[in-house]
Amino acid sequence: MLHSLSLSDVLAEHARSRPQVTAAVDGDVRLTYPDLDARVTRLADALAARGVTPGARVLWLGQNSHAVLELLLACSRLGAVFCPANWRQSEDELRFILDDLTPAAVIWQPSETTTPLHTTATTPPPPGSAATTPLPPPGSDSPTAPPPPPPSSDSPTAPALRAGTASGGTAEAGATRAAVWVRAGAEYEALVAGGAVRDFPQVADTEPTLALYTAAFEGRPNAALLSSAALLAHSTSLLVVRQMEPGFTFLDNGPLFHVGTMMFCLATFQIGGTNVFTPAFDAEEVCRLIDAERVTQAFLFGQMIDAVVAANRESKYDLSSLRFVSHSQEWDDMITVDDSPWCRSKMGGYGQTEVGGMLTFLGLAPGAAGFAGRPSPLAQVRILGPDGAEVPPGEVGEICARGKTLFSGYFARPDLNAVKSAYGWHHTGDLGRREPDGTITFIGPRLRMIKSGAENIYPAEVERALKTHPAVADAAVIGVPDPTWHQAVKAVVALAPGATATAEDIVSHVASQLASYKKPTHVAFVAAIPKRGFTPDYDALDTAHGGGNYPGA
Repeated sequence: MLHSLSLSDVLAEHARSRPQVTAAVDGDVRLTYPDLDARVTRLADALAARGVTPGARVLWLGQNSHAVLELLLACSRLGAVFCPANWRQSEDELRFILDDLTPAAVIWQPSETTTPLHTTATTPPPPGSAATTPLPPPGSDSPTAPPPPPPSSDSPTAPALRAGTASGGTAEAGATRAAVWVRAGAEYEALVAGGAVRDFPQVADTEPTLALYTAAFEGRPNAALLSSAALLAHSTSLLVVRQMEPGFTFLDNGPLFHVGTMMFCLATFQIGGTNVFTPAFDAEEVCRLIDAERVTQAFLFGQMIDAVVAANRESKYDLSSLRFVSHSQEWDDMITVDDSPWCRSKMGGYGQTEVGGMLTFLGLAPGAAGFAGRPSPLAQVRILGPDGAEVPPGEVGEICARGKTLFSGYFARPDLNAVKSAYGWHHTGDLGRREPDGTITFIGPRLRMIKSGAENIYPAEVERALKTHPAVADAAVIGVPDPTWHQAVKAVVALAPGATATAEDIVSHVASQLASYKKPTHVAFVAAIPKRGFTPDYDALDTAHGGGNYPGA
């Protein structure tokens, strides 16, 4: 495979070309690239001896650790798939992931949610129960869960898993009992030490190697599968926009089960830099590590930055190595304000897990009309209508993409994969607009549509206009029955403390920004917008404010 380059291959090269460079720091653990390469080889051998075969899944239930990077690289070396799960989830949510992913191995840290799962999974079932039925070995045909159909040539996001490895799901009774459970810490270190140093067959870089669970937009979360090729392509884009160079040191203080931290971890790895791991965000510890390890970048946003400033108000730590975005005068005085396109644009752009992280970068389009910027050089973007045709610039449609950075589909979701890859494009589920200068504006999630006469109205677009009113703190839009137009737009508005506005003010403000047919004909003022997670609870809003008559309802 002359043209293949996996994460494992990158590590093998770093071990030879960067023998003195520190690859990972985690508390007292300091690993050079040769150290990391040797540990990954031993870990891969140990996992293989315990049933982790090509296409099998390895699950991490725990906080940030150098073990996350090691496990990902070991899975790349084996041709297996690594999944770091959100350890903050409830026991029931994690149990769903166990049943859905059917991992061959689980590496776990004890917690109030993971310990009961470990106890259940490692307790022998009663004799004769379904859970005692042996599972078919990975890669074989299962009578209860047949392998998915082969990917279609015109469906670029169909999952590229080997036959028999994508069955997953709860249909495999007792599947989680077959997993080998290894406790992080001493047990994990013994696992690594017990592995042998040997050669492994080369794995194609198009094979999935990372699974990240995404939002439950269909009532349950879905594991997005990313290949080495996609991850390295995304890292290449990030290296350019962030202007990362050898010697770059990244503090992995954000959760590694989210693509936002993982994408910088891997870009740092790809450039031959240093990843510094800390279990979770703690402002004092972040300050200490930036100072001690001369960190170049960390995973920081608004409130986190404010917490770091507060922790270092007496200048106890030297944070000048940190090259980051401007935020406040106190912050700017502590760090080095960076001049890369990424930092100048305040890390602006648009992305999601399924595109490897960022699909568009504002840093590639200074002065752009579209605040999401321009697409990655390794991806294409189209704004498509419901019929799959591209809509003209200035019109709202769904942001769709294809290219080198895209995922390989969702694990064990053949029907969803077919829908998401319709017309040969990945459908993000988000609305956007191509501006006259060619840049992209992100409108919001495509949650539902209002049909007023012959016009399609997307709540996210109207909500964005509402939120630009200076008196509006939050807003949501629903469709209400209308005897003439079938539906009309109703705005539910929460005003900022002390602010005042009339319904007429709200309507005229929206009319000044959007086409007249998109403006609300009804306005309701409330103390707060009900939420489901981070988005408005539209079902509750419909019930409280008379919503209905939606297309297809």
